[in-house]
Amino acid sequence: MITVGIIANPASGKDIRRLVAHGSVFDNEEKVSIVKRVLLGLEAVGVQHVWIMPDRFGIGLKALDNLPLQIKATLLDMPAWFMPDDSRRAAQLLAERGVGCIVTLGGDGTNRLVAKGCGDVALMPISTGTNNVFPMMIEATTAGLAAGLVASGRADAAVSRAPRIDVYRLAAGQSDFTPDAPDDIALVDAAIYNERFVAARAIWDSGRITDLVLTRAEPGNIGLSSIGANVLAGNYPPGHGLYLQLDTSGIPVRAPVAPGLMQTVHVAAHCVLAPGEMVRVYRAQPAVLAFDGERELELRAGETALLRFNPHGPRVIDPRRAIALAAASGVFIG
Repeated sequence: MITVGIIANPASGKDIRRLVAHGSVFDNEEKVSIVKRVLLGLEAVGVQHVWIMPDRFGIGLKALDNLPLQIKATLLDMPAWFMPDDSRRAAQLLAERGVGCIVTLGGDGTNRLVAKGCGDVALMPISTGTNNVFPMMIEATTAGLAAGLVASGRADAAVSRAPRIDVYRLAAGQSDFTPDAPDDIALVDAAIYNERFVAARAIWDSGRITDLVLTRAEPGNIGLSSIGANVLAGNYPPGHGLYLQLDTSGIPVRAPVAPGLMQTVHVAAHCVLAPGEMVRVYRAQPAVLAFDGERELELRAGETALLRFNPHGPRVIDPRRAIALAAASGVFIG
């Protein structure tokens, strides 16, 4: 049976950066419409069963209401805590059920949680968040078609690995760690942030960042990865990461660290990271580890953070390539 999962985060596109920056509000009714179009795209290429993550707003139920579908589409049977971790747990359940693809609606933060639970299941990420470097700005019907084609095995060549950052937190005096069991991951950026508490989570004051590891630095990105892009102008080896050390003694760099929020940061040093290369940051004072634009873990005084560039992150669909492959093999003819 050809099966696909859908994870639509109702909280994406609504964090505090609407107050401190100029992030757009992504309405949940529009997410309902996106899920409808994804479902119709999936049906058009022969997907037989779709599971949708339950959520507080009822995006899945509203999308299914009065939608004429021949395929079976139901809510995923899981306890909904209406917390961010729902996305990770839903991805893990979908992977256990053997879905051929997971379609996500969210930003970098949502997809980070999904990537923690999805294993090797391919992702089709649709942008509906604040910082949208990992997910794609794409029409939902096209995304549904591509996801269905991959799930049915007709566009395997359109799937490739995205890199990630493996994060390890070592207590004072600790030196050993398990490489295959990171404490957390990031898909785009991992930052050491001069703040004692997670608090409102979202990062908007780049002046508090001391160390920054990036999986990508393409010009035109939004968020912290734009700092690396504006330093290197995209001129770094493919398949590599980037480490930046920020300090007031460094060179000033202007970058859009959030939607509509241009800030000047000072880059004291930077270096390209080869696959598997690791950055070690010791903290004499407390700090916070932030992943993909959001504060997540407190780093106590005397602890060390290890940030490793890992090229073997989640599997991600190139939707245009998927549809091109299917068209070339005659899927849409007759």
